[in-house]
Amino acid sequence: MGSTVGKLSTPGHASTTTRPGVWLTELGLVLMALIWGVNYSIVKFGTTVIDPLAFNGARVALAAIVLCAIVVVARASWPSRGVAWRLLALGVLGNGFYQYLFVEGIARTSATDAALVVAASPAFIAIIGRMRGIERASTARVLGILLSLAGIAFVVLGSTEASQGVSSVTGDLLVLGGSLSWALYSVLLKPYTESVPGLQLSALTMVGGAVPLALVALPNFVHAGWKAMPMLGWGAMLYSGLFALVIAYLFWYRGVRVIGPTRSAIYSNLQPVIAVLFAWIMLSEAPTLWQGVGTACIMASLLLTRA
Repeated sequence: MGSTVGKLSTPGHASTTTRPGVWLTELGLVLMALIWGVNYSIVKFGTTVIDPLAFNGARVALAAIVLCAIVVVARASWPSRGVAWRLLALGVLGNGFYQYLFVEGIARTSATDAALVVAASPAFIAIIGRMRGIERASTARVLGILLSLAGIAFVVLGSTEASQGVSSVTGDLLVLGGSLSWALYSVLLKPYTESVPGLQLSALTMVGGAVPLALVALPNFVHAGWKAMPMLGWGAMLYSGLFALVIAYLFWYRGVRVIGPTRSAIYSNLQPVIAVLFAWIMLSEAPTLWQGVGTACIMASLLLTRA
């Protein structure tokens, strides 16, 4: 656990593994992966009881309101106007485009497939980060990413053999587009995580995504038929809005600040493991043998990159 294999360094910064509280940050990232893994089934269910655009717009707006309220109650200082505008713009990419593509995609495919496609995000982040000179990847980390991608390939192979749950190429492509948006957003956000506290950063980027989503979803929101939505649907919206978009995001931003976007993204590879399990329990999307092999590869890649 303390060897140099798992270290991540950035130009001009000391190695992150020497920073205090790293293990707490990584514990938070594990909890983040748990919350987000369960969220696939929650969102899939939510989009079956209410219009997907309305569901998405409402949950992101809820998260933005809660985050801004916490900042105000805590009397935390906002960043300068210039930084705030840049974070709002980044929020359009990370919480606007990404959330739109993610929810529209998961509404058209299985929760399992969506989780597996999103699992490619760490590789995208590593590639973009290296291209921009933000992060350097050690040999062990490169091998871990390759092992992770191999695991994803095994799970995708298994998903094509699943007897339950219909996968859509359109849905998978939408989720893939969302993953690319999230990867670019994560890398571009890295400099701001060094100077802007996670709470304020979360609030501003969430508002940046909530505004365009609300405008796009307004017609659907008005005609969504909220009165007919069951209590489980409201519970799904609260979970997806508060746990997935507030609590888990705070864990994510701390991870990006403390250990960097590539290493933080590695923990998202736990998501397909959790997502497949809960999709099996909640949505009867039965896993296959190949998905089990892929899960083992993903777990091994996490241990390799953390060692």
